[in-house]
Amino acid sequence: MAFIGALILLLLIPSALVDNLIRERAGRQYEMMADVSDKWSGSQLIQGPVLVIPYKHTFKETINKVEETKTVIENIYLLPDNLKIDANITSEVLHRGIFEAAVYNTKVNVSGNFLKAELDKLSILPDQLMPEKAKLTFCISDLKGLKTNPVITAAGQSFTTEPAFNDSGLFNNGLQSAINLTGMTDKAVPFSFTLDLKGSQSLSFLHLGKTTTVNAKSNWQSPSFDGRYLPDSRHVDKNGFTAKWRMLYYNRPFPQQWAANDTILNNMKKHNDAIFGVKLRIQVDQYQQTTRTSKYAILIILLTFISLFLTELIGKQKVHPFNYILIGAAMIIYYVLLLSFSEQIGYTPAYIVASVATIALISTFIASLLKNGKAAVLFAFILSLFYTFIYILIQLEDYALLVGSIALFIIVATLMYCSRKINWDKH
Repeated sequence: MAFIGALILLLLIPSALVDNLIRERAGRQYEMMADVSDKWSGSQLIQGPVLVIPYKHTFKETINKVEETKTVIENIYLLPDNLKIDANITSEVLHRGIFEAAVYNTKVNVSGNFLKAELDKLSILPDQLMPEKAKLTFCISDLKGLKTNPVITAAGQSFTTEPAFNDSGLFNNGLQSAINLTGMTDKAVPFSFTLDLKGSQSLSFLHLGKTTTVNAKSNWQSPSFDGRYLPDSRHVDKNGFTAKWRMLYYNRPFPQQWAANDTILNNMKKHNDAIFGVKLRIQVDQYQQTTRTSKYAILIILLTFISLFLTELIGKQKVHPFNYILIGAAMIIYYVLLLSFSEQIGYTPAYIVASVATIALISTFIASLLKNGKAAVLFAFILSLFYTFIYILIQLEDYALLVGSIALFIIVATLMYCSRKINWDKH
């Protein structure tokens, strides 16, 4: 019994090495996904648009006891009153060896309107405005994904966009278009444009409208909706999914308008609180489930050794310590089999293959050791129960603790029952 206890502790070392191997393979999966995404285009986050209207700000400043009047150009920033986004996403899976990455092409139609600026709240006079130098700016997170140059229609005018290199404070990777609002500063300004994009893993949006409405449609069959807001309605079937969001500005972390501050939209906490969208990421469940399975390795080894030890005592047939070591090695190799096969055929088929192979190997080995076919069949049955028990625990995420504790109680009760007939004084 002391040897069995020491052996179990020693087997913690290869168990830890197996855990490291699982993490390494999972990391390799994410590296491959990131590499494919980098070459195709990364996750896309659509932000904006924002209407920017310059104005002249005059103030007095004393320099060397001489009062001077200075004029600087500042900006008023207006968020949309209504913002509507329609995204039609066509997804596909790219392969890199045994690894996969989800990518997509999408056409995103963005439309809405801006209301006139409330200048009295900003303490700005109408004659300070420079409407002829206004601009419309928006952002996508990976400009490499743009397939065509967007054309913005606003206030009855059409403009092509250009990178906003001089406006990096408002958006990173910003795009902008000049718009002449002369004579229109007291009117609503409608806008619309289409983004022809490609991306990977996820498509997200920033809630900037006083009312923001987003409709998303895709052929992806297993979406994951995340971010600050879940869709108001969704439908997922074998043909893909549709989802609709509608949010009001009451829980939006940005004001409707502000002046002379181009960093408000870069406040990361507020920024993250306003992002929502859908993930098309391929879940690497085989690594997560294999990791969870490996955490029960010592329990399986312990129960197996106890069962074998009781078989020794009840059958009065001795098993050499070296054979315990071989059986322990077989149960450690089981997890390597599970990992390697799960990468090729998925977790559940791999679990069946690895379990059947390991149970057959150990039971055949015990049959040859004990020269007792019935004992080997019984042992194979016990191992089958153990591996079935672990598989059920892996599948029952919410009830794993409850089911596991009940099963362990039953196992201990069974061991008590089996050991009561053993005369320990004669062994």
